[in-house]
Amino acid sequence: MAITWSRVAHRVAVQRDLPVPMADGVTLLADRYVPVGAVRPPTLLVRSPYGRRGMFGLAYGRTFARHGFQVVLQSCRGGFGSGGLLDPLGDEHDDGLATLAWLRAQPWYGGSLAMHGPSYLGYTQWAIAPFAGPDLKAMATSVTASQFRDAAYVGGAFALESSLMWITLTASMDGRFGGAEAFLAPRRTRRAALSGRPVGEMDVLSMGRGLPFFQDLLAHHAAPEAYWARRDFSASVGEVEAAVTMVGGWYDVFLPWQVKDYTAMRAAGRRPHLTIGPWYHADIRHGRAANADALAWFRAHLLGDFSGLREQPVRLYVTGADEWRDYPDWPVPGMRQQRWHLQPGFALSPRNPGGGEPDRYRYDPAHPTPVLGGPVLLGNSEPRDNRRLEARRDVLVYTGPELREDTEMIGPVSADLYVRTSSAHADVVVRVCDVHPDGTSYNVCEGVRRLTPGSPQADPDGVRRVQVELWPIGHRFRRGHRVRLHVAGGAYPRIARNLGTGEPLSTGSTMVAVEHEVFHDPARPSAVTLPLLNA
Repeated sequence: MAITWSRVAHRVAVQRDLPVPMADGVTLLADRYVPVGAVRPPTLLVRSPYGRRGMFGLAYGRTFARHGFQVVLQSCRGGFGSGGLLDPLGDEHDDGLATLAWLRAQPWYGGSLAMHGPSYLGYTQWAIAPFAGPDLKAMATSVTASQFRDAAYVGGAFALESSLMWITLTASMDGRFGGAEAFLAPRRTRRAALSGRPVGEMDVLSMGRGLPFFQDLLAHHAAPEAYWARRDFSASVGEVEAAVTMVGGWYDVFLPWQVKDYTAMRAAGRRPHLTIGPWYHADIRHGRAANADALAWFRAHLLGDFSGLREQPVRLYVTGADEWRDYPDWPVPGMRQQRWHLQPGFALSPRNPGGGEPDRYRYDPAHPTPVLGGPVLLGNSEPRDNRRLEARRDVLVYTGPELREDTEMIGPVSADLYVRTSSAHADVVVRVCDVHPDGTSYNVCEGVRRLTPGSPQADPDGVRRVQVELWPIGHRFRRGHRVRLHVAGGAYPRIARNLGTGEPLSTGSTMVAVEHEVFHDPARPSAVTLPLLNA
């Protein structure tokens, strides 16, 4: 039987600094937001490393308590009064389950639970969701994923700017001048990343002291499996029985892995919802959208009011068309993968490759290829005009014919390139752009693959078949526009420069320029695979 739902806004009472014991004796602190007059209402758990007061208390505590949910907003260990030392990602499984045990022992707990939050707050949900039990009814996750390893080591490279930025930010927040120092984190990070110093020194340059988690990321770059085993919950996503809704952004650093979580749930027979908007990670617009989505989701799955849910589970904002669309699934029905081949004369076409000599460029880590736009953790990463980048000699630019009609591409994107490099250590960066009639060239999506000896294997001529996974897209290339492809050896400082030597990521300093050759003949048909949507 459906529970009667009242839309009257509740007054909110707050209990501060509730002690929550962990299994190892550490005590974490939580604030409880209570809708006045509600008797044992559904509980919403939010676990955060960013504090419990200020905008977090307003956005998650008061907002949802006014709608009839009691909210427990807890600080993760090592910050904002919670005991222990912060070990990012490492304690969230055990601490989350201990928090659930504490919740169930409280007289005000009514036996109905949901979880909510973006980014790290979403990761804390995945860390316990498969093991939470039947009273976990719903989850609302946004700009997050069940594992962060692949976002830190994107394509096997190291996501320098985002990793250093997040670690500097979290290390700044809980000090005496936390708010001001956190505000300066992006500027300090970029200055450190552009310093040219070995990567292992950049935490001191950014924060003024060593940052253990940053050093851990560097230390486990070459062999990450053991370190990440207790921090990766992607294998158990399909076991989550709670109703899950996901909100992401086309320009978010976690989007590829958020979409993989969605497809893993679908493969397990679940029916999650997925919303992807024209947003980047720190975009306030997705915060508002995610809260509205969560409220409707919790009303439905905890209170029996399904009136706020849409019919179709997948909602996408199609860039270029500038409109929202609803679909029954992802990948969307009617999508077919189409190979666009690199051609002689730097052309790009669905036709078979025409042959010709390979194209060449030289990547010099002493003067690394920069990046314009694209996914980064903090800051606006919406598309930017890439013509300045395309003018560089270390970027190959392949351009398709003028489109005769609007062409929509919605789905996964990948590249399949035949490459020979003068060093076994190199990076291959691939980017898709939308070229407007006036010549402006806006990035749509990109990806990277780090090459190491034997990975991938070279043929007798030293040519390697390099497969690169790019960000998924939902984009309309308008009539008169062109599809463009970049191939480069770096995207600095978003990706740590490849020194060309194989020296350890942390301490390497010797730099070797690397010659790249990209083949595009019938025997080596380099191409980008695009998700063409049938009209």
